[in-house]
Amino acid sequence: MANKVWFITGASRGFGRIWAEAALERGDSVAVTSRKLSDVADFAERFPDRALALALDVTDSEQVKQAVAAAHNRFGRFDVVLNNAGYTLVGTVEEVAEEDVRALFDTNLVGTLRVLQAALPILRNQREGHIVGVSSVLGLLGRPMSGLYSASKWAFEGLHEALAAEVKPFGIHVTMLEPGPYATDFGSATSAKVSPGLEAYAPLRQQVTTQLATMHHGDPRATTEAVLQVIDSSAPPLRFFLGSTGLPRVRDVYQARLALWEQWAELSNSAQGAPTKAASPF
Repeated sequence: MANKVWFITGASRGFGRIWAEAALERGDSVAVTSRKLSDVADFAERFPDRALALALDVTDSEQVKQAVAAAHNRFGRFDVVLNNAGYTLVGTVEEVAEEDVRALFDTNLVGTLRVLQAALPILRNQREGHIVGVSSVLGLLGRPMSGLYSASKWAFEGLHEALAAEVKPFGIHVTMLEPGPYATDFGSATSAKVSPGLEAYAPLRQQVTTQLATMHHGDPRATTEAVLQVIDSSAPPLRFFLGSTGLPRVRDVYQARLALWEQWAELSNSAQGAPTKAASPF
Protein backbone atom coordinates (compact mmCIF):
# COMPACT_ATOMS: atom_id res chain seq x y z
CA MET A 1 0.00 0.00 0.00
CA ALA A 2 1.54 3.28 -1.15
CA ASN A 3 0.92 6.88 -0.05
CA LYS A 4 2.10 6.35 3.49
CA VAL A 5 3.73 9.09 5.54
CA TRP A 6 7.02 8.18 7.23
CA PHE A 7 9.14 9.86 9.89
CA ILE A 8 12.68 8.43 9.83
CA THR A 9 15.61 9.20 12.12
CA GLY A 10 19.18 8.53 11.04
CA ALA A 11 18.36 8.85 7.34
CA SER A 12 21.73 10.19 6.21
CA ARG A 13 23.23 6.80 5.35
CA GLY A 14 22.88 3.05 5.68
CA PHE A 15 19.48 1.50 6.25
CA GLY A 16 17.81 4.83 6.97
CA ARG A 17 18.79 6.32 3.62
CA ILE A 18 18.03 3.13 1.69
CA TRP A 19 14.55 2.74 3.15
CA ALA A 20 13.75 6.44 2.79
CA GLU A 21 14.65 6.27 -0.89
CA ALA A 22 12.54 3.17 -1.38
CA ALA A 23 9.54 4.76 0.28
CA LEU A 24 9.85 7.93 -1.77
CA GLU A 25 10.40 6.06 -5.02
CA ARG A 26 7.16 4.13 -4.57
CA GLY A 27 5.19 7.32 -3.94
CA ASP A 28 5.21 7.68 -0.16
CA SER A 29 5.98 10.91 1.72
CA VAL A 30 8.92 10.96 4.11
CA ALA A 31 10.29 13.28 6.77
CA VAL A 32 13.99 12.45 6.52
CA THR A 33 16.10 13.50 9.49
CA SER A 34 19.77 13.60 10.34
CA ARG A 35 22.03 15.44 12.74
CA LYS A 36 23.32 17.49 9.79
CA LEU A 37 20.66 18.91 7.49
CA SER A 38 23.12 18.87 4.60
CA ASP A 39 23.27 15.06 4.80
CA VAL A 40 19.59 14.72 3.86
CA ALA A 41 18.99 17.91 1.86
CA ASP A 42 19.22 15.98 -1.41
CA PHE A 43 15.97 14.16 -0.63
CA ALA A 44 14.01 17.41 -0.69
CA GLU A 45 15.73 18.37 -3.94
CA ARG A 46 14.88 15.06 -5.63
CA PHE A 47 11.37 14.73 -4.20
CA PRO A 48 10.28 18.32 -3.44
CA ASP A 49 6.59 17.46 -3.01
CA ARG A 50 7.00 14.39 -0.81
CA ALA A 51 10.24 14.73 1.15
CA LEU A 52 10.86 17.01 4.10
CA ALA A 53 14.49 17.27 5.23
CA LEU A 54 15.01 18.12 8.88
CA ALA A 55 17.99 18.50 11.18
CA LEU A 56 17.52 16.22 14.16
CA ASP A 57 19.86 15.16 16.93
CA VAL A 58 17.84 12.66 18.99
CA THR A 59 19.78 13.63 22.11
CA ASP A 60 18.18 17.11 21.92
CA SER A 61 14.69 16.92 23.43
CA GLU A 62 13.50 20.26 22.07
CA GLN A 63 14.78 19.53 18.59
CA VAL A 64 12.95 16.19 18.63
CA LYS A 65 9.67 17.90 19.52
CA GLN A 66 10.20 20.57 16.87
CA ALA A 67 11.05 18.05 14.14
CA VAL A 68 8.04 15.85 14.89
CA ALA A 69 5.77 18.90 14.94
CA ALA A 70 7.22 20.25 11.68
CA ALA A 71 6.73 16.92 9.94
CA HIS A 72 3.18 16.60 11.22
CA ASN A 73 2.37 20.16 10.14
CA ARG A 74 3.69 19.38 6.66
CA PHE A 75 2.01 16.02 6.08
CA GLY A 76 -0.92 15.98 8.51
CA ARG A 77 -0.38 12.44 9.82
CA PHE A 78 2.16 9.68 10.41
CA ASP A 79 1.76 6.13 9.18
CA VAL A 80 5.28 4.97 10.03
CA VAL A 81 7.62 6.29 12.73
CA LEU A 82 10.97 4.61 12.17
CA ASN A 83 13.71 5.00 14.77
CA ASN A 84 16.98 4.18 13.03
CA ALA A 85 19.43 6.62 14.63
CA GLY A 86 22.11 4.85 16.63
CA TYR A 87 25.72 3.78 16.82
CA THR A 88 27.96 1.20 18.46
CA LEU A 89 30.56 1.29 21.20
CA VAL A 90 33.41 -1.19 20.80
CA GLY A 91 35.30 -2.39 23.86
CA THR A 92 35.19 -4.88 26.68
CA VAL A 93 33.13 -4.17 29.78
CA GLU A 94 36.32 -3.27 31.66
CA GLU A 95 37.60 -0.93 28.96
CA VAL A 96 34.61 1.31 28.20
CA ALA A 97 34.41 4.76 29.80
CA GLU A 98 31.30 5.68 31.76
CA GLU A 99 30.78 8.89 29.79
CA ASP A 100 30.86 6.91 26.53
CA VAL A 101 28.25 4.48 27.88
CA ARG A 102 25.99 7.36 28.92
CA ALA A 103 26.31 8.92 25.45
CA LEU A 104 25.56 5.58 23.80
CA PHE A 105 22.38 5.06 25.79
CA ASP A 106 21.36 8.69 25.32
CA THR A 107 21.25 8.05 21.57
CA ASN A 108 20.28 4.40 21.22
CA LEU A 109 17.67 4.21 23.99
CA VAL A 110 16.71 7.63 25.36
CA GLY A 111 16.86 9.20 21.89
CA THR A 112 14.37 6.61 20.70
CA LEU A 113 12.18 7.31 23.72
CA ARG A 114 12.19 11.05 22.94
CA VAL A 115 10.92 10.41 19.41
CA LEU A 116 8.29 7.96 20.65
CA GLN A 117 6.96 10.35 23.29
CA ALA A 118 6.74 13.16 20.74
CA ALA A 119 4.96 11.02 18.12
CA LEU A 120 2.66 8.90 20.29
CA PRO A 121 0.03 11.60 20.97
CA ILE A 122 -0.36 11.99 17.21
CA LEU A 123 -0.62 8.25 16.61
CA ARG A 124 -3.11 7.81 19.47
CA ASN A 125 -5.33 10.57 18.10
CA GLN A 126 -5.21 8.93 14.67
CA ARG A 127 -6.08 5.55 16.23
CA GLU A 128 -3.57 3.96 13.87
CA GLY A 129 0.09 3.92 12.91
CA HIS A 130 3.17 1.73 12.89
CA ILE A 131 6.18 2.24 15.14
CA VAL A 132 9.30 0.59 13.76
CA GLY A 133 12.57 0.39 15.66
CA VAL A 134 15.89 -0.83 14.31
CA SER A 135 17.28 -3.23 16.88
CA SER A 136 19.90 -5.90 16.15
CA VAL A 137 20.61 -9.60 16.52
CA LEU A 138 22.87 -8.30 19.30
CA GLY A 139 19.71 -7.14 21.04
CA LEU A 140 19.01 -10.82 21.62
CA LEU A 141 22.46 -12.14 22.45
CA GLY A 142 25.79 -10.83 23.67
CA ARG A 143 29.16 -10.82 21.90
CA PRO A 144 32.59 -9.94 23.30
CA MET A 145 33.67 -6.35 22.63
CA SER A 146 30.04 -5.32 21.95
CA GLY A 147 28.57 -5.74 25.42
CA LEU A 148 27.45 -2.14 25.88
CA TYR A 149 25.93 -1.93 22.42
CA SER A 150 24.07 -5.17 23.19
CA ALA A 151 22.95 -3.71 26.51
CA SER A 152 21.49 -0.67 24.74
CA LYS A 153 19.63 -2.90 22.28
CA TRP A 154 18.42 -5.34 24.94
CA ALA A 155 16.90 -2.32 26.67
CA PHE A 156 15.53 -1.19 23.30
CA GLU A 157 13.85 -4.59 22.90
CA GLY A 158 12.26 -4.47 26.35
CA LEU A 159 11.00 -0.95 25.74
CA HIS A 160 9.30 -1.90 22.48
CA GLU A 161 7.83 -5.14 23.81
CA ALA A 162 6.12 -3.22 26.61
CA LEU A 163 5.13 -0.43 24.22
CA ALA A 164 3.44 -2.90 21.86
CA ALA A 165 1.08 -4.01 24.64
CA GLU A 166 0.43 -0.43 25.76
CA VAL A 167 -0.55 0.97 22.36
CA LYS A 168 -2.39 -2.01 20.88
CA PRO A 169 -5.77 -0.68 22.08
CA PHE A 170 -5.15 2.46 20.00
CA GLY A 171 -4.66 0.53 16.76
CA ILE A 172 -0.90 1.15 16.76
CA HIS A 173 1.46 -1.61 15.63
CA VAL A 174 5.05 -2.03 16.84
CA THR A 175 7.85 -3.85 15.00
CA MET A 176 11.51 -4.34 15.86
CA LEU A 177 13.77 -4.98 12.87
CA GLU A 178 16.69 -7.18 13.93
CA PRO A 179 19.44 -7.13 11.29
CA GLY A 180 22.48 -9.35 11.32
CA PRO A 181 25.76 -8.12 9.79
CA TYR A 182 25.34 -5.99 6.67
CA ALA A 183 27.78 -4.14 4.43
CA THR A 184 26.89 -0.67 5.73
CA ASP A 185 29.29 1.82 7.32
CA PHE A 186 27.99 0.91 10.79
CA GLY A 187 31.45 -0.15 11.89
CA SER A 188 33.13 2.97 10.51
CA ALA A 189 34.41 5.91 12.55
CA THR A 190 31.16 7.80 11.82
CA SER A 191 28.99 5.07 13.37
CA ALA A 192 31.23 3.50 16.00
CA LYS A 193 33.30 4.61 18.93
CA VAL A 194 36.24 2.42 19.92
CA SER A 195 37.39 2.39 23.53
CA PRO A 196 41.13 2.45 24.32
CA GLY A 197 42.26 -1.15 24.69
CA LEU A 198 43.92 -2.82 27.65
CA GLU A 199 46.82 -5.13 26.85
CA ALA A 200 45.16 -7.96 28.78
CA TYR A 201 42.42 -8.12 26.15
CA ALA A 202 44.70 -7.95 23.08
CA PRO A 203 44.22 -11.66 22.21
CA LEU A 204 40.44 -11.28 22.44
CA ARG A 205 40.48 -8.17 20.25
CA GLN A 206 42.51 -10.03 17.64
CA GLN A 207 40.11 -12.96 17.76
CA VAL A 208 37.04 -10.74 17.34
CA THR A 209 38.73 -8.75 14.56
CA THR A 210 39.51 -11.94 12.68
CA GLN A 211 35.94 -13.20 13.07
CA LEU A 212 34.52 -9.93 11.76
CA ALA A 213 36.89 -9.94 8.79
CA THR A 214 35.74 -13.41 7.71
CA MET A 215 32.02 -12.90 8.43
CA HIS A 216 29.59 -12.77 5.53
CA HIS A 217 27.86 -9.40 5.34
CA GLY A 218 24.51 -9.00 3.61
CA ASP A 219 23.60 -6.47 0.94
CA PRO A 220 21.68 -3.68 2.72
CA ARG A 221 19.68 -2.87 -0.42
CA ALA A 222 18.35 -6.43 -0.42
CA THR A 223 16.38 -5.55 2.73
CA THR A 224 14.10 -3.06 1.02
CA GLU A 225 11.36 -5.35 -0.25
CA ALA A 226 11.14 -7.25 3.04
CA VAL A 227 10.91 -4.04 5.07
CA LEU A 228 8.19 -2.62 2.81
CA GLN A 229 6.18 -5.84 3.09
CA VAL A 230 6.41 -5.68 6.89
CA ILE A 231 5.36 -2.01 6.81
CA ASP A 232 2.38 -2.78 4.55
CA SER A 233 1.21 -5.83 6.51
CA SER A 234 -2.13 -5.54 8.28
CA ALA A 235 -0.70 -7.71 11.08
CA PRO A 236 3.04 -6.95 11.23
CA PRO A 237 5.33 -8.96 13.52
CA LEU A 238 6.67 -7.58 16.78
CA ARG A 239 10.12 -8.93 15.87
CA PHE A 240 11.51 -9.48 12.39
CA PHE A 241 14.98 -10.73 11.46
CA LEU A 242 16.65 -9.04 8.53
CA GLY A 243 18.89 -11.54 6.78
CA SER A 244 19.52 -15.26 7.07
CA THR A 245 22.02 -15.27 9.94
CA GLY A 246 19.88 -14.12 12.87
CA LEU A 247 17.48 -17.02 13.35
CA PRO A 248 20.10 -19.81 13.41
CA ARG A 249 22.28 -17.90 15.88
CA VAL A 250 19.43 -16.99 18.19
CA ARG A 251 17.87 -20.45 17.98
CA ASP A 252 21.09 -22.03 19.25
CA VAL A 253 21.48 -19.46 22.03
CA TYR A 254 17.87 -19.76 23.20
CA GLN A 255 18.00 -23.56 23.20
CA ALA A 256 21.09 -23.38 25.41
CA ARG A 257 19.37 -20.88 27.74
CA LEU A 258 16.30 -23.05 28.13
CA ALA A 259 18.44 -26.12 28.81
CA LEU A 260 20.37 -24.27 31.51
CA TRP A 261 17.20 -22.97 33.18
CA GLU A 262 15.74 -26.48 33.12
CA GLN A 263 18.94 -27.86 34.65
CA TRP A 264 18.60 -25.50 37.61
CA ALA A 265 14.80 -25.48 37.76
CA GLU A 266 14.48 -27.51 40.96
CA LEU A 267 16.72 -25.15 42.90
CA SER A 268 14.98 -22.15 41.33
CA ASN A 269 11.59 -23.45 42.42
CA SER A 270 12.83 -24.00 45.94
CA ALA A 271 13.45 -20.26 46.23
CA GLN A 272 9.75 -19.45 45.71
CA GLY A 273 8.72 -19.80 49.35
CA ALA A 274 5.16 -19.65 50.67
CA PRO A 275 2.54 -17.72 48.68
CA THR A 276 2.10 -14.13 49.82
CA LYS A 277 0.72 -10.85 48.55
CA ALA A 278 2.97 -7.97 47.56
CA ALA A 279 2.17 -4.28 47.60
CA SER A 280 1.18 -2.91 44.17
CA PRO A 281 3.04 0.12 42.76
CA PHE A 282 -0.22 1.36 41.24
